[in-house]
Amino acid sequence: DLRKGAAVPPNCCNGIRSLNTALRTTSDRRNACICIKQAAKSYSVNVGNAASLPGKCGIKIGYHMTPSLSCDKVTG
Repeated sequence: DLRKGAAVPPNCCNGIRSLNTALRTTSDRRNACICIKQAAKSYSVNVGNAASLPGKCGIKIGYHMTPSLSCDKVTG
């Protein structure tokens, strides 16, 4: 169970990797940031756990996702 510190399943890491690869421009990354932040509010996501997923998968996204992140500062 991810909520208890279990390893991130490969299919989850593959999804994060695919999304990161698809977001090529600054505009793409900013729009994804906005979308992810809105979804996190709607579904009561544990932001700390969600923010740690890229790192646990060995994926560098270039910023740390937090509720206070200003998406307009995200770059490509």
